[in-house]
Amino acid sequence: MTEQTAATSPDQLAPMPEDWQRALAVVAHPDDLEYGCAAAIAGWADGGREVSYLLATRGEAGIDTIDPATCAPLREREQRASAAVVGVETVEFLDHKDGVVEYGTGLRRDIAGAIRRHRPELVITLNFRDTWGGVAWNTPDHVAVGRATLDAAADAGNRWIFPELIAEQGLEPWNGVRWVAVAGSATPTHAADATAGLERSVASLLEHRTYIEVLTDEDSEKYCRTFLMGNAQALAPRFGGKPAVGFQVFSR
Repeated sequence: MTEQTAATSPDQLAPMPEDWQRALAVVAHPDDLEYGCAAAIAGWADGGREVSYLLATRGEAGIDTIDPATCAPLREREQRASAAVVGVETVEFLDHKDGVVEYGTGLRRDIAGAIRRHRPELVITLNFRDTWGGVAWNTPDHVAVGRATLDAAADAGNRWIFPELIAEQGLEPWNGVRWVAVAGSATPTHAADATAGLERSVASLLEHRTYIEVLTDEDSEKYCRTFLMGNAQALAPRFGGKPAVGFQVFSR
């Protein structure tokens, strides 16, 4: 897999590939996509593309004041509601344990199986680097899931890797993944216009109200709007003046 570099000047971001119909977004927790790229997903859904979500965990360890057994179904409900706001109907969970997701063949197998089921041309994941732009330390779950997703995009097309997916689940190889797009990267190469989906991305993040209310003392809507609008506008000078969602794109 190779990084796809922008076709314009080094400071400018190339438009995201358009030649695809199905995408699978793979992240660690509920709310990861809402913080990362929901505005882009809303725009793609508007255009008739099919985007499905796959979450490694149910985010059950994310709220200190709610025990995991109670928290998991709550955060699952909020994630499904959040996805619906941006036009996503299919949301699946792998039931890995929140906070202790481990990179390895088990995680790769689970993601490869989902890729074979959904047969996407585009796979989306979240920043898998150790840090967020060298400023804040990333979580082990994000790192593990992001790296496993990049590997699983290739695993899904090789019948000799995880042959049990064929024998036990009837999942034939899918070698149709053309790109893996990493949201939240400090080194984006491409961007999607966020204009049409930006308001819905705010509403989508707000569906995670239980999590947000313990995360900040600020008004929830103000918090979500400030974060998402700020990120989108920060990329505008590199994308024709339009608010944008950035991605580091790897092609296969």
